[in-house]
Amino acid sequence: MAMAAASIRPQRARGRGHLAAKSLGDRTRLAELFQEGAAKIRLPQTFDNTMEAVIINTAGGLTGGDRMDWSVVAGPGTHIDVTTQACEKIYKSSSDTAEVRTSISVGAAARVDWLPQETILFDRASLSRRLDVELDETAEFLAVEAILLGRKAMGEAMAEGLFRDRWRIRRAGRLIHAEELRLDGDIATLTGKSAVLSGQVAFATVLYTGPLAETYLGRVRPLVDAHMAGASQWKDKLVVRLAAADGFALRKVLIPIISALRNGAPVPKVWNL
Repeated sequence: MAMAAASIRPQRARGRGHLAAKSLGDRTRLAELFQEGAAKIRLPQTFDNTMEAVIINTAGGLTGGDRMDWSVVAGPGTHIDVTTQACEKIYKSSSDTAEVRTSISVGAAARVDWLPQETILFDRASLSRRLDVELDETAEFLAVEAILLGRKAMGEAMAEGLFRDRWRIRRAGRLIHAEELRLDGDIATLTGKSAVLSGQVAFATVLYTGPLAETYLGRVRPLVDAHMAGASQWKDKLVVRLAAADGFALRKVLIPIISALRNGAPVPKVWNL
């Protein structure tokens, strides 16, 4: 009986969601929608030519061994804003690593704004995340990824664990952005170093690539100068890095930056400050 009980494997969350959009007249319309397992996609009504997609993990969070896969295809001339219903919570892992993979394809004269809310890593969480993006030569792409190492207001902190984040962004087949982040083991000591986060527990990367990169730099610089943040631009790519004491402080800086990179458009309604 004891051997049978020991052989029972914990139930793991699995999810796969796919969304594709097409242009019909001057509006972005649904072309394909697929959802499986814990992955759900909802499309709130919009009153302009864009589409807003809210992705949902109905498992209520992730832990070791969970797998989520998302894919978004923006056809020529479309505009899709993708966000999450809430912050994604990554809980303590007793074994294995949670995996989240996102694939985005943006067609000619199309734009995708990838705007998930923060990922919260609890103590001893283990997460490996991957973002792969393929862009047409004339496409625009905005990506925001924010991380909270625990919830400071709740007295929580991520002392140990694993977080890996891999980005690969290509334009017309050419690699234009690649980055690898790995926080492993004694997270508290590592992030306390001045060359890492200087003890800050909230941080974010914002990336825009498109023809307005140089213009946007002038709008973003005044927003980051008074904070632990920096912005740089090269050719058609703009990257902003931010760090803050907690999630609330991070959002106060992050939301105006996102709006500036969206020509003044607000963040999706599911966000709040």
